[in-house]
Amino acid sequence: MERDVLFRPDRFKYVRKLMKPEGCVFCKAAKSEPSFETLCVYKSKYSMIVLNKFPYNSGHLLIIPLKHEGDLLALSKEAYADLNDTLRLAMKALQDTYQPGGVNVGLNHGAVAGAGIPDHLHYHLIPRWAGDLNFFPLIAETKVVVESLEQTYDRLLSYFTRKS
Repeated sequence: MERDVLFRPDRFKYVRKLMKPEGCVFCKAAKSEPSFETLCVYKSKYSMIVLNKFPYNSGHLLIIPLKHEGDLLALSKEAYADLNDTLRLAMKALQDTYQPGGVNVGLNHGAVAGAGIPDHLHYHLIPRWAGDLNFFPLIAETKVVVESLEQTYDRLLSYFTRKS
């Protein structure tokens, strides 16, 4: 069976830019207060919730340890537990604010597994709805995201502010 391949040369430029000599974009967010500039909407003791700058769907979140670590097994028990608690909190936020029909949860562990930033772990949470993959991406080679990053940020920041 032949498989279609999606070519995303723009993604390579983005990934290369993230790991410039100035350092890791996730570490920059970890060292800053939550803001639209960093796209961080929530921080716990060991982890944070950040919007994906190039979302596959509205509400696409990244759950990231604050520590610059590329190996899940190297996290302390406390950091690992906190990361999972934060993952659950993000899932609840998506359920409460977007009411998706489902959510894709994924971790690409290492560059060979597809991690765009392999030296800093991050889970993806992507809300999904029936029919969200319509004909437009196939015909126009474009994904329609129905909400701006600023709208998504405001919606989720409001949720986490109420929960704090």
